Amino acid sequence: MDCPSLDSYWLASAPRFTAGADGEPGGEFDVAIIGGGFTGLSAALALREQGASVVVLEAGRVIGEASGRNGGQCNNGTHQDYGALVAALGRERAQAYYRAHVDAVDSVEEVVRAHAIDCDFQRRGRLKLAAKPQHFEKIEKAYVLLRAEVDSEVELIAPERIQEEIGSSGFHGGLLQRTSAQLHVGRFGIGLAHVAAAAGAAIFEQAPVTDLIARPTGGWTVVTGRGSLAARQVLVATGGAPTQRPFAWFRRRLVAIGSFIIATEPLPAGLVERLFPQRRNYVTSRIIGNFFRLSPDDRLIFGGRARFAISNAKSDVKSGVILSRAMRDMFPELAETRIDHVWGGMVDMTADRLPRAGEHDGLFYAMGYSGHGVQMSVHMGKQMAKYMGGDLSANPWASLDWPAIPGHLGKPWFLPAVGAWYKLQDALH
Repeated sequence: MDCPSLDSYWLASAPRFTAGADGEPGGEFDVAIIGGGFTGLSAALALREQGASVVVLEAGRVIGEASGRNGGQCNNGTHQDYGALVAALGRERAQAYYRAHVDAVDSVEEVVRAHAIDCDFQRRGRLKLAAKPQHFEKIEKAYVLLRAEVDSEVELIAPERIQEEIGSSGFHGGLLQRTSAQLHVGRFGIGLAHVAAAAGAAIFEQAPVTDLIARPTGGWTVVTGRGSLAARQVLVATGGAPTQRPFAWFRRRLVAIGSFIIATEPLPAGLVERLFPQRRNYVTSRIIGNFFRLSPDDRLIFGGRARFAISNAKSDVKSGVILSRAMRDMFPELAETRIDHVWGGMVDMTADRLPRAGEHDGLFYAMGYSGHGVQMSVHMGKQMAKYMGGDLSANPWASLDWPAIPGHLGKPWFLPAVGAWYKLQDALH
């Protein structure tokens, strides 16, 4: 029986951050960034390159939450079907939002190349796998529209060719987005933190922000569990995790959902060649689907919404059992493969699955990446640095309103009902 570690594979196989600021947070800064994930670290680096003085305040460890607990996929394309986005928002806005996701992957590569971050960044492509024959019909329609309007790099994989892509009998063709990438998110995040610190950003770990007080002369007093400081601007880059009073407005607009992942032992080369000959990022077409890819050392990283629940140790273990069963059903050759890691993380969802960024009551923010956070967080950190400097065109999400979710005060009490509804839809369609 497997007795896996409950640590994220990405965090367990990455070096520790060793360039944190010493002592207690204090003094005055141009910008205080709340959150030491990809958004905050990317913004810190970009702001330092603009000449601003910057402090990053992380409640735990750098990249210890969503940035270090995801599937390691860096994909282009929106969460929504592009045609549905056109119908809802119009062609011009749908194209802009799709292209923002393409730009986001480019932003990650630019940071990796410019600073020589050792993180196995590779453009392997994302393959959406049709789980049912009727799903391929929808994928084919999406392909025609995408290729005509926004993405000449997409390729349709017909059902008779799917065995060239994946060694499983359970799929019926797919859609390949060639410009999507993958990377070791743990090594990337720690590398980015070291680059930002070397550029002059003061990065404090174990420094939870407990209050934000507007100063009569402008700017903010930022109160942490380790001390207080003054900042001319504040960027909230934490997602919906904080529950303190300063973040209540954001909590009513984000739903935090657990996402769960397992990592196998390293797979033999011959098995990798049979099952994953192209080493893509893979996602399935079900509403409650799975996502998977190989790690740099040939482990299968396999995840999904195994349970509509919050991530914690007990929930992660239960989800690991579900994911292991799903993986072995999908790939019978992995029936005896050991599971080395089981972990979970929280994904911040907006009601329409589009990110949000801008300014509210004097606080700048970027969050709500809805499962596309690896690439969009890095991109929006860079873009928000420009936006906070006065370039209002830098924020691709500026025109989106953001009403509160009715009946939602922060705790997602409705998740079990949502999960049951999605399971029904998967069964029917």
